[in-house]
Amino acid sequence: MAALRRYDAAGMARTITFSLLFAATAIGAPQGVPTTADANARPNVIVLVADDLGSSDLSLSGATDFVTPNLDALARSGTRCTAAYVTAPVCAPSRAALLTGRYQQRFGFEFNQGPPPAAAQNFGLPAEETTLAERMRAAGYATGMVGKWHLGELPGQRPTERGFDEFFGFLDNASQYDPMRRREATSPIFRGMALVKEKEWLTRAFARESTAFVDRHAQHPFFLYVAYSAAHNPLQSDPAIAPRVAAIEDERRRDYANLVLGLDDAVGALMAKLAEKGLDGNTLVVFVSDNGAIQRRSNGSLSGGKTSLWEGGIRVPMVVRFKGHVPEGQVFDAPVSTLDIVPTVLAAAGVASSPDWKLDGVDLVPVLGGVRRDVPHPALFWRMGTRWAVRQGDWKLVAPTADAATSLFHLTQDPGERTDLSAEQPEIAKELRAAWERWDATNVAPRWPGKEDFEEPPMRRKRERRDDGG
Repeated sequence: MAALRRYDAAGMARTITFSLLFAATAIGAPQGVPTTADANARPNVIVLVADDLGSSDLSLSGATDFVTPNLDALARSGTRCTAAYVTAPVCAPSRAALLTGRYQQRFGFEFNQGPPPAAAQNFGLPAEETTLAERMRAAGYATGMVGKWHLGELPGQRPTERGFDEFFGFLDNASQYDPMRRREATSPIFRGMALVKEKEWLTRAFARESTAFVDRHAQHPFFLYVAYSAAHNPLQSDPAIAPRVAAIEDERRRDYANLVLGLDDAVGALMAKLAEKGLDGNTLVVFVSDNGAIQRRSNGSLSGGKTSLWEGGIRVPMVVRFKGHVPEGQVFDAPVSTLDIVPTVLAAAGVASSPDWKLDGVDLVPVLGGVRRDVPHPALFWRMGTRWAVRQGDWKLVAPTADAATSLFHLTQDPGERTDLSAEQPEIAKELRAAWERWDATNVAPRWPGKEDFEEPPMRRKRERRDDGG
């Protein structure tokens, strides 16, 4: 048995044990420093993004009405981050930050696509922003994407024009899972830039395409981004999975569980393909959700959900697996961010990051591997129109709606954000607000108008809300 540290939100270490042997020299290097001198041994990289997955809707994190064995196994083979944050509580802005490594407010991608005509003309990832795929392709990696794009549909904005050699999926916010309901005019599927008529259940098609990409590129370093549409609406039940969730009485919960199990199966198929090709030990895998859950999903004890800046909207499941570099079976409780994915991947690939890139994240490998002892993010920030929030250490200050007063919470003692401490701790509230204002001064105005869906404060919130479609 070897000793590991489990880090809390304040950066304090607690010792746990796990069964693993690995060389100290294999632990990650600082950001921008290659982890291997041999270009032929550069690791493959797979980034997996679930859609609207609840933080407590995996069996390892609290689900009791269905089991996710493949995602559980992935978590056991890497480090599970329990305080992982996205930069927005809806799909498109969250993905914009994930693929650039920069707060989306830096370049005006603040909202999902709003009403036309302005949004239709302006919506999409700006050409001046560089994607992770573009950086990886420049470094000699084969690059592929499978799944949901949602970062622009106009010429110049599509995946194969933003760094991906290969693309299979859809461009908009959602598509039909059921091939019998799918229509090319309303939910088209593309291969590259060409429309295709996909006859398979969509999540299974994504599993097929992602494993085929690994088959094609097993002899060359590759970067694969799989953005599953599961478990986003529409809630449609795969007949092949239906018997496994038949015991769930609530129909909508049953359909949601069906989508999650399809996601779990797809991840399992991809991990099995890595093992089959002998790539299991030389592939960095990151799994995360794009935002919190809504409707018959579960964010556990966290308040709010998708569209809100409460913890349930922005705190998501996240796993990092990088054998020999990131400990297996570790639970990491200090705050991390999807902003960290770009610098983590680049460092693993041996790509030295330039200060000119102005990345907002950090390389997580030395953090999770114990080389760096500091907290990766002293503060994290959010802005979505008139709503905003900041987490600094254990404290979070949030302005949940345009007309609501700010509320202060101690997240270690009160992760459900039930007790507002702003009256008892006015100086801390003032300090956090000042930190947020300094950060916000570095941002730009939104490039298009957006719809602001508000969630009620946690003490008054409704248990169910309509999906905003993002």
